[in-house]
Amino acid sequence: MSDVSELVTLHVWRVPRRALPRALTRMALDPRRLRRTAGVRFGKLLGTGTGTGFGPTDTDLTRWAALVVWADPAAAARFDATGVGRAWQRIATAGARLDLRPLASRGRWSGIEPFGQPDGGRSDRPVLALTRARLRARRAPTFWRAVPPVAAALRSAPGLLARFGVGEAPIGWQGTVSVWRNASDLVRFAYRHPEHRAAIARTPTERWYAEELFARFEVRDVAGDRAVLGWVGDDGEANVRSGHA
Repeated sequence: MSDVSELVTLHVWRVPRRALPRALTRMALDPRRLRRTAGVRFGKLLGTGTGTGFGPTDTDLTRWAALVVWADPAAAARFDATGVGRAWQRIATAGARLDLRPLASRGRWSGIEPFGQPDGGRSDRPVLALTRARLRARRAPTFWRAVPPVAAALRSAPGLLARFGVGEAPIGWQGTVSVWRNASDLVRFAYRHPEHRAAIARTPTERWYAEELFARFEVRDVAGDRAVLGWVGDDGEANVRSGHA
């Protein structure tokens, strides 16, 4: 997939614990259904975590997500009212949707470049950073030991608006979502914070990942309940259209 998609959506749902069996059923049935949805170029259903660590102990069984790359904006507009989106809305007590425009993407997911090759355009709006990796089984323990200092530093990072973990499975498929007030705040944490810089420096030698991806997006809109995202920033900080929020 080489063409750049102008619209990517991230859907996050909060479900009650009593609905966990239904959520697990949806996770089993909906991945193929999502990929076959009209207008979808790429789609993944994801579990989530708190973002304070990785692995089973970080799993949040009351929050689930879908990341969708669209070829058809009209189909994206109908997502919450039809098919997979509607099925999750029926079991959720709250939800949020972020409309995103890719700014940069490096790496692969399931062997492809899901967001194409964006031109690195700038934005004065909040940005969302997505990291995703498939861990090498033999390297996973050293990776998990390296995570806590980075996660602790992230909690107090200036400009952070929201963060949580994502994954296709509790073990081995790891990722993070973080939303920042602006690109400068993201870059400052990613490349100047000592804990994060140390983790980046170790990546080539430790060979933690069998496959990895990093992507950055302009946040065009946040709709729904921001608490589902773990939103910590003041609404006034974010230059995001919030007519639906």
